[in-house]
Amino acid sequence: MKKTILASALLAASAPALATMNVVASTSSMGVLATAVGGDAVRVTVLAPPDRDVHVLQARPSMMLALRKADLLVAIGAELEIGWLPAALKGAGNAKILPGSAGYFEAAAQVPLLETGEAADRSQGDVHPMGNPHLYLDPVRMARVAEALAERLASLDRPNAARYRGGAASFRAAVEARVPAWKAKATGAKGVLLFHKDVNYLAALLGVPILGYVEPLPGIPPTASHLRELTGRFRGQKGVILFTDFQPGQGPEFLARNLGWPKVRLPLEPAVGASAEEYLAHVDRWVEGVASGK
Repeated sequence: MKKTILASALLAASAPALATMNVVASTSSMGVLATAVGGDAVRVTVLAPPDRDVHVLQARPSMMLALRKADLLVAIGAELEIGWLPAALKGAGNAKILPGSAGYFEAAAQVPLLETGEAADRSQGDVHPMGNPHLYLDPVRMARVAEALAERLASLDRPNAARYRGGAASFRAAVEARVPAWKAKATGAKGVLLFHKDVNYLAALLGVPILGYVEPLPGIPPTASHLRELTGRFRGQKGVILFTDFQPGQGPEFLARNLGWPKVRLPLEPAVGASAEEYLAHVDRWVEGVASGK
């Protein structure tokens, strides 16, 4: 029965369609979801370059122009884009994609988040009281977001409702097919030392402990004393240091040299225009990085 339902969904998703929805995604991972769910029924524009830290972007005229033409905005949410997306929305002047409208969709609102309830105290660094917003490296949560996105698109574009639901079903099936191999690959990993709290969801999915962070507090650059403290704490143990392409490498290099651990630098986001399969290959690389700490 399940195979029949999935086959019907995939058939609906593969039928030809004319793009009817202009979707703007805040990041390339959100663009992956919009493309996976919408297929050729949507035109997707991504606002944030994938090699930049989304915390510290600034609103640009090109963002406002894209948002002005949008039928749907797909954001990560949980205040990750708070520094620039509200300003870009204000400049766009498009009421139908403002928060609270049917044309505004937040991924973080669709799934349970890690680390909820933290105090909004800037003395503790770049905290997110609504929860950790970096859910996009958890493909299982992303699949749940895809299903919610399909329903939102279906409500806005009823003629293509079956296509959207089929796209979400296909994405979920692809994720579920890969999860056992990801977990098996990471079995035995001793733990990860992260730069920032941006790989927490993947570590949780794989059941791999997070040993600590190169940042002394979220968003605060590492200090010499903090790096020395990490070195003393983990000397003689095994693990891996993971960081992203826009995070400075001096701290991870110091730790790798003094602990004798591998360090792995990877892009946090997939490329703009990445397909669902390319997103899953992106996760493959991160799983390989986690597994190198055995």
